[in-house]
Amino acid sequence: MLSITVLGVLTLFTSGRSVAGGLMLYEIATDNVGLANAGAAARAQGPSTIASNPAGLSYLSGTQISAGAQVLFGDLSFDRDSATNSPGTGSGNVLNPIPGGSFFISHQLDDRWSVGFGSYGDFGLAENYDNDWSGRYFVQNASIAGLSLVPSVAYRFNDQWSVGVGLKAMYGMLKSEAAIDQAPLGLTQRGDGQYKYRDSTWGYGANAGVIYAPKPGTRIGLAYTSQVDLDFEDRLDVKSSAPLVSRLNSLNTKIDLKVPQTATLSLYQQLDTQWAVLASVNWQDWSKFGDIGIDVDTSRTGSRAASIDAHYKDTYQLALGAQYQMNQDWVWDFGVAYDTSAVSDGNRTLTVPMGAAWRFATGFTYSLNKETDVNFSWVTVWMGDMSVDQQKTLSGNRVSGEFDNAWIQALTGNMTWRY
Repeated sequence: MLSITVLGVLTLFTSGRSVAGGLMLYEIATDNVGLANAGAAARAQGPSTIASNPAGLSYLSGTQISAGAQVLFGDLSFDRDSATNSPGTGSGNVLNPIPGGSFFISHQLDDRWSVGFGSYGDFGLAENYDNDWSGRYFVQNASIAGLSLVPSVAYRFNDQWSVGVGLKAMYGMLKSEAAIDQAPLGLTQRGDGQYKYRDSTWGYGANAGVIYAPKPGTRIGLAYTSQVDLDFEDRLDVKSSAPLVSRLNSLNTKIDLKVPQTATLSLYQQLDTQWAVLASVNWQDWSKFGDIGIDVDTSRTGSRAASIDAHYKDTYQLALGAQYQMNQDWVWDFGVAYDTSAVSDGNRTLTVPMGAAWRFATGFTYSLNKETDVNFSWVTVWMGDMSVDQQKTLSGNRVSGEFDNAWIQALTGNMTWRY
């Protein structure tokens, strides 16, 4: 049995949401996209607060429903340098356009109690490399995704204090494919082998939060999400004409993936009847994740499957934003944020091309009437140049270069109905 602790790289969500380029995602088809996550734990302006701080449910009157759709696209293309010794084509753009969505509903039971339910995805990424590219022995296709179902409840003690909690059931999906080099085995006349690994599972956790409003127009929110364990287990599907490689076929493989715990501290401050400023500081606990995938390696004397240690570290985000009430019907959102990287340049892998990122976002909300709002938001996530240098121990296959000027964009539209 091969036991592997994976952090994985993301995939996107179709039912819960879509995203790429990072592991934990702020873009979940809500109006939060236009603020770059600024003020997320303190805004409490719609039922999507279930995802950012369930205590915000206590600020919502009546019954409210929010549904959103999103498309994510970008450019993640790997440029090889002269140190690459594996033959093949370029990577192409490994990020295909991906649709996503979210759904939230809230209901005020009385002056103190409120309940709600949310369905969204905030963990994942998907990559689709060309099958014959020079890094095919490291990765051809890789994805990891998690769709969360979160029933929630909130209680308002008084005008100043509110608390909330949500129970999270996350459905995780994992897929990994790569070619196997049979040339080191002396089989130069034979084509590449291949391995595939895929599984799905459930994991469970919780969201919790508190909002303190010292005076009207000022809210301070603190939100926490617990770690979610996704324990994948499947047998390697190995296609190879070499006995030393085919012996890995049906090898029972466990991948224990842990979606990290997070904490967010946010401020919402109303300046006047038109302007409000927002800010957030976010922490994500990536330091517990060491291994990120399966490495199948070959030589003339044998083959092996092992895990890849990526040496993750905790990440932090600082986000600043503002809302401007242009007139009775229109609200303009905008924000900027910076996220630190969970991996250093020396430990970055082709499977998880993540790094530090800037977010530049804006959005508009239009009130069709007193009961219905429509929001359109846009964000650009710019990661710049991300270098990668990976080499296999047995075969000596090496891929070196960088993801040049990497960027991702998300376009989001959502509606909120109030009853």
